[in-house]
Amino acid sequence: MAATTSPSALPATLGGQLRRQTPAYLAGAVTLAIFQLAMNRIDWLAKICIDDIFSENPEVVWGPAAAMLGLAALAFVARVASRWFIFNAGRDAEYELRAILLDRLHKLGTAFYRKMSSGEIMSRSTGDLLQVRLLLGFGVLNMINVVFAFASALQIMVTISGRLTLASFVMLPFLILTTRSFSKGLFTRTKANQDAMGKLSDVLQTNLAGIRVVRSFALEARERERFRAANDAYLEASLGLARLRGLMGPMVGAASSVGLLACFFYGGLLLSRGPQGGGLSQGDFFAFWMALGRMTWPMVALGFSLAIVQRGRAGYARLQEIFDAKPEIEDGAKAAPAALAGELDVSHLSFMHGTKRVLDDVSFHLEAGKSLAIMGRTGSGKSTLAMLLARLLPTPAGTVAVDGNDICDLPLAEVRGAIGYAQQDAFLFSSTVTRNVGFSLEAPEDDEGFERVRAAAREAQVLEEALSLPEGFDTVVGERGVQLSGGQKQRIALARALVREPVILVLDDPLSAVDAKTEAAILEAIDRQAAHRTVVLVTNRVAAAKRCGSILVLDAGRVVERGSHDELVKIDGGIYASFDEEQSATSELDAIDVDAPRAAEGR
Repeated sequence: MAATTSPSALPATLGGQLRRQTPAYLAGAVTLAIFQLAMNRIDWLAKICIDDIFSENPEVVWGPAAAMLGLAALAFVARVASRWFIFNAGRDAEYELRAILLDRLHKLGTAFYRKMSSGEIMSRSTGDLLQVRLLLGFGVLNMINVVFAFASALQIMVTISGRLTLASFVMLPFLILTTRSFSKGLFTRTKANQDAMGKLSDVLQTNLAGIRVVRSFALEARERERFRAANDAYLEASLGLARLRGLMGPMVGAASSVGLLACFFYGGLLLSRGPQGGGLSQGDFFAFWMALGRMTWPMVALGFSLAIVQRGRAGYARLQEIFDAKPEIEDGAKAAPAALAGELDVSHLSFMHGTKRVLDDVSFHLEAGKSLAIMGRTGSGKSTLAMLLARLLPTPAGTVAVDGNDICDLPLAEVRGAIGYAQQDAFLFSSTVTRNVGFSLEAPEDDEGFERVRAAAREAQVLEEALSLPEGFDTVVGERGVQLSGGQKQRIALARALVREPVILVLDDPLSAVDAKTEAAILEAIDRQAAHRTVVLVTNRVAAAKRCGSILVLDAGRVVERGSHDELVKIDGGIYASFDEEQSATSELDAIDVDAPRAAEGR
């Protein structure tokens, strides 16, 4: 296994993997050749033994019999070795293809994931990859073995009787045409079966991920019906494949049996004539029958092997859709600088989602260690701008620079390591709180790592709540953090961004799901972060924006206002001024609602 080889350097094609595993396949082929050669000699020695038994000196049979025993031991070792080499080659290929698959999935962007669901990807990563492994292991072994078995047995059969060999092959043309015909149908039906399995996996995965929504809307019956329909489609596809495979086995077996009957009928006639009459001896017939048996099983197994090959091809065809998908975002060719200070320049940045322009000619400069708030109405392009800063979307070249370096020229790992991004819609892994907060750490659960996790949780105002969970920081949060509230998930995601300690921290509306008290504490934490790193805060809260050194206001993707809090509130009819007025009024009303009961109590 190439555990230290980069997945991007490994071949993702069937041909490439076959070539990469060539040494193992050659070793397997050599041991298979030794096995079939030993069986060839065993057949010939069996002829000698039988003839010796019916000769005038039957005691001489011990010599060839002992040789047969030695050859049988050699054949056993060679057979086991051939499977060790070739099956391991298939598993090594599966190991490498799985690494390539994950590497490609990490590189593909949002456009790909809009087209292919996670359930479909999981189906291809498991079932289809298994079929490819069987093709590159068991399938390759049987194909090689068929060739060697045919050659080994044919040499014995032709040597003993060419006429009997032709009689035994009476059904061979039919057998070849039958397997060829079945091969095409197997590929089509296998692909349909695996497509149906992908759709079934997708329905199941979405139900598990959205179980709370299903229950809250009382839609269990409808979702069961969706699952039943997908399950029925998979059942029908599976039965169609099973019917074809079930028909192929008996037909191939019947054709082989006709050849065997021809062998016994004509062979019996030759046996009755004896060697003196131009026929066969008892040893000849027995050796011929043994050789034909060795050839018959691989010919019968050929149909099964073809099924494995076609299922593997169909599985790879589905995997190839992922392997061949083009990443929207590529690594830059320029080497990363030794250190980044965090100066951020955005110049004439425009971006489109399909045909819709989301950002239009956005420009700003942010000095290292300073803070910037980005505000705007819903749909103004704030979150898109935040994602473009971290190259989570395909950032246009020449529009975003860190310390004068175009981020499109730098390696993606360096850009995303330098620009920490906490998204508004927080995603949590089905793991513990510790592992979610310390996701960027190598060992979040050791003493040093856990201290960093606790410190980040304290900064994000989620420490006390984490400690109050049933198992504290060791509590498993469930699929997508289903065990936590929206505010808790958001603050754990914020803590995860703080743990990494990036030079530029991009926070996408980290206050949307918290109360006023928690908001104030988080704002103080953001102030502390801004003291030693560059901070870009996407928010609709004026209380948060006015703490930043400068404010940028977007409307329909364009920068319509910029400046400090004091400057922007003076703009008559401005968006920021209207936000300030609305939120000030809301705060006053909230204060009245709180003070009124207290005044009543004091009377």
